[in-house]
Amino acid sequence: MGIFKDWTRFEIGWLFTFTLVNIYLFFAWSDSLVGLISSITGMLCVVLVAKGKIANYYFGIVQTLTYAYIAYGYGLYGEVMLNALFYFPVQFIGIYMWKRNKTEHGVKGVDVTVKSLTNRGWLYTILSILILTIGYGFFLKYLGGNIVWTDSATNVLSIAAQILMLKRYTEQWILWISVNILSIFLWVTALVTQGGNDISMLVMWSAFLVNSIYGYVNWRKISIKQVQEAA
Repeated sequence: MGIFKDWTRFEIGWLFTFTLVNIYLFFAWSDSLVGLISSITGMLCVVLVAKGKIANYYFGIVQTLTYAYIAYGYGLYGEVMLNALFYFPVQFIGIYMWKRNKTEHGVKGVDVTVKSLTNRGWLYTILSILILTIGYGFFLKYLGGNIVWTDSATNVLSIAAQILMLKRYTEQWILWISVNILSIFLWVTALVTQGGNDISMLVMWSAFLVNSIYGYVNWRKISIKQVQEAA
């Protein structure tokens, strides 16, 4: 019932396993409670996005605030600004936009209709990402941030992916895959160079990577089914 209606065995098993891993890390590594909350709500958020569920945004509200708090402690100012100033308010915009585009007779278990980018759309997206990554990287360097170029790339890619997500484009997942790979590198570097016990952040981004691959495959299937049902 509710947000867990129409879940596959893989989705339930994946979420259950990930939750157990995070609880184990919380006790074994004396991880922070904020880190545990951020990791679990983040996973719920991205799994629900992969399923095309509007409820993802409610968990996103909690995850963005807790993650910004953790990133601030590591001097990852790009991550802080991205989550506190962009992701957090965007959750409310997402709720509004997805509710406006709900599908009443679409694929079972999916709340919204999905779309695909044109070749021109891809070109504009890639050029924008390259230009903004360079500009934002110099800004973060001016602020005295850590790992600025990776930080900049993850932030710009995340914003682009989030915009595509709001507009319900399948190609968002290709950008999320890139974001998750860079974020894993970012947190490995931060934890090795600065120490800290927020191992759940590394586990979270690894789980996000697996989920983004699944999300792309699932949204492709949804897109094909919705086109067939509309024909």
